[in-house]
Amino acid sequence: MAWVRILVDGYSLLHHWPALRRGAPPHSAAARNELVRILTQYQDAVGTPVTIFFDGSGAPPHVPKDGTPAVEVLFSSGGRTADDLIERVTHRFQEYGEVLVVTNDHAERDTVSAAGGSAVSCSHFIALVESALRTLRESVREYNRNEQKRYRQS
Repeated sequence: MAWVRILVDGYSLLHHWPALRRGAPPHSAAARNELVRILTQYQDAVGTPVTIFFDGSGAPPHVPKDGTPAVEVLFSSGGRTADDLIERVTHRFQEYGEVLVVTNDHAERDTVSAAGGSAVSCSHFIALVESALRTLRESVREYNRNEQKRYRQS
């Protein structure tokens, strides 16, 4: 299935992906930045736009508020949660196609499924990301090998 967008509950994913935190707390700027970096690489590999939602009272001052069309970073505000935003975006994207929601919140996954989206656990998504990045690295290595051979032959 080709999704029109991947919606990620950022803190849920960070809690289940300790390798990204490198000893930092899951709610730290360092952990968030590493998650954004990895998901940007993933987006480059698969081509599907990603939106990462974080619970909070708006973006901290050091976080860019504009993002990119390919990888957006949004913080909830005004008494809303990341789950509220994910549900709203899932509903709004219905006319464009199916979204994939990444969260370990079972109730949220049920809500998203009822709204016409797909939902996966954090561990399943981590496996997807790691596989896609491994494939990308292998493709780049193979391309470089071929280019080196071509260069030596000329």
